[in-house]
Amino acid sequence: MIPRVHKRGSNTFGLLIYLYGKGTHEEHVDPHLVAAWDSFAPDPGRDPQATKRQLQQLLDQPVQTLADSRRPAKHVWHLSVRAAPDDPVLSDEQWGEIARRMVAATGIAPAADEAGCRWAAVRHADDHIHIIATLVREDGRRPRLNNDAKRSQAEARLIEAEHGLKQLSTGDGTAAQRPTSAERHKAQRQGRERTAREELRESVRRAVAGARSDEEFFDRLAAAGLLIRKRAAPSGDLLGYKVALPDDLNKDGEPVFYPGARLAPDLSLPRIRERWSGDAQDVPAARREEAIRTGPGSPASARRGTASAVWQAVLVVDHGEDGVAAAHIAAVGEVLDALAKTSAAHTRRELHDAATAFERASRSHVRAVRGHDRALRQAARDLVQGGPALGRGEDGATTAMAIDMLFFLITATAHWHARKGHAQQAEAATRAAEHLRTAYQAASAQPLGVLYQRGRRLSRPMLQRQTALLREALPELAEQILAEPGWYALAATITGAEAAGHDPAALLSDVAARRELGTADSISDVLVWRMRRTADLPADASQLPETSTAANRSATRRATTRPSTPGRRRSGEESPRQAR
Repeated sequence: MIPRVHKRGSNTFGLLIYLYGKGTHEEHVDPHLVAAWDSFAPDPGRDPQATKRQLQQLLDQPVQTLADSRRPAKHVWHLSVRAAPDDPVLSDEQWGEIARRMVAATGIAPAADEAGCRWAAVRHADDHIHIIATLVREDGRRPRLNNDAKRSQAEARLIEAEHGLKQLSTGDGTAAQRPTSAERHKAQRQGRERTAREELRESVRRAVAGARSDEEFFDRLAAAGLLIRKRAAPSGDLLGYKVALPDDLNKDGEPVFYPGARLAPDLSLPRIRERWSGDAQDVPAARREEAIRTGPGSPASARRGTASAVWQAVLVVDHGEDGVAAAHIAAVGEVLDALAKTSAAHTRRELHDAATAFERASRSHVRAVRGHDRALRQAARDLVQGGPALGRGEDGATTAMAIDMLFFLITATAHWHARKGHAQQAEAATRAAEHLRTAYQAASAQPLGVLYQRGRRLSRPMLQRQTALLREALPELAEQILAEPGWYALAATITGAEAAGHDPAALLSDVAARRELGTADSISDVLVWRMRRTADLPADASQLPETSTAANRSATRRATTRPSTPGRRRSGEESPRQAR
């Protein structure tokens, strides 16, 4: 159940005309009264003798009895209460009871208070009601409406539980403003899938991703085709900005501008500047000079760097201080926006949906301590500067690697929000993780298929040896991994790591111990990407020459004569029980 307190107004009759009217798209069906301050209140919807003017005069009567100087300038209070999409259709009696509980909870008409404000609840659709009230009590005093929005939310949670309705999460005031009904209807008339507000919010988010200055930010907005208005102080210092879509016009044919803060709480210019305030001094001089000299890297190198930054961020979100963790979580949103912007067609939609869902998870009342998140912001910057990935070869494989790492980071974020009691943010992060799971399946199919075929072609002695190594390094997970189709890809990765000079058993143990594996669909897939990132192996195995059977036998012989790591039995060496 979703209650929403609307802006206060000064025209009682005007609101009644809307509530009892046909709506802007004939969507109001059978508008009628379901409850009111007085059981004898006229109902212009069902009583042919009653008029909207009569109802307006009765509602306004306590206001009119006051002297002009004492009347509130905005005396009309408006609350809509909407059922969740999955809820059953409620009766008029049930909606009437909900209306009475809402006016009592918000302070409009407290229970057993005969001097409360006058109000009326109008139903003009199956799934919601509107409550109109005038803000002068019968005794001439003003009602106490402190935190009326929060109190309506709290009452909605009680109503949901008592009526067996879908349990929704109470917001904390950090969500972006939802499009108004007028904005939604306008988008429909214009044939847009989303409202102008939603399109602008996404465009501004993408412009922020990895940006380091006002100039770069505004250049990106302009490159995205947005109209920009800047607000400056008399001194010339820039204070804020507004953006508009060129084809989103008002009735006078002028563009409709939205301030950044009205798009989302963290998109005001001061909040955006917090992101890059520490970037310049944190970047070592040698790194800056190298970036100037070499220019942007390839999409594949940007994705590999992203995977590394994300891997480190998981530990911070799991164990770091709250402010530092919040900064990393906010920066994850930039990485997702940058990855979605530069992704190949077969992963673009799911990554876009993941970024859109995670936007709600990127904000909370825990204030981010900026600067510590520089590695993630640099990753977002590298993704944008690296440009679009083709989705094949090393581009596609490193995309799968980055998505795999992001899945675990966003899962960690969901757990962090849940521990803090941030229900909406935790739910948003969980939805984002599901979109990432789908995107990963699309991105990983080809590179894992190549690795699978390589693993299938390994010699029998080599596979036996890798099996023994797996059982030794990960005894609790080995049998589950061996039963997965991805085992052959992991076997090929273990072989590649050893050929590159790594101790495969130590590497395998290390990457498995760094983060939980319980949320993974395929443990072997996760270990493949962790090993290839840690050992700096090419993500796309098709770039490597095929390992011959003779080479497999040679590698096996070399391994059996290689000195063992202290405290670890050599792979292939018999255990004391076997020796006996």
